[in-house]
Amino acid sequence: MEVIINIAVLASGSGTNLQALIDASDLGADICLVVSDRPGAAALRRAEAVGIESRVVPWADFDSRAEFTKTILGEIESSGAQAVVLAGFMRVLSGELIGVFRNRVLNIHPSLLPAFPGANAVQQALDQGVKVTGVTVHFVDEEVDHGPIIAQRAVPVLPDDDLASLHARIQVEEHDLYPRVVGAFARGELNVEGRKVRWD
Repeated sequence: MEVIINIAVLASGSGTNLQALIDASDLGADICLVVSDRPGAAALRRAEAVGIESRVVPWADFDSRAEFTKTILGEIESSGAQAVVLAGFMRVLSGELIGVFRNRVLNIHPSLLPAFPGANAVQQALDQGVKVTGVTVHFVDEEVDHGPIIAQRAVPVLPDDDLASLHARIQVEEHDLYPRVVGAFARGELNVEGRKVRWD
């Protein structure tokens, strides 16, 4: 499929959502850069395996969130990326990056937001005894897991679920939904109207 935009992907861990984006045949976007805050992140190896440029910006090297974000923003801008996709990136970015890429930063979160924002969302769902949780893809704003919601998928919580089993089923939906949303974004099919996103 024709590449419409270049994107930078930020990832902290195993990079399974990054891999789903790499493997998508109709993404409409070229991953021109992968950035991680963790030098040993498996996501970096996934990028290297397919020849995607990568950078490490260690969180521990910075005295403030603002300086950390400014450095990441510099890497993104120098890569020529037109949008940013967070794929298991476990750091909160300051408002400077959000301002530059307003409605062009996407995130995926393992719950049906606004339920269970922040870290450990899958465990939060288990602890609360909910019967349904799921996946949310949203645009990022200055608050944590708060921006306009693009798409959601429900995942049932089974009586015998533990953290591993529920997270595994959530990831199945993540790996299908995220490339679809990123592709729609690349094709210009998403329109933000206040808190609402229209998918044309």
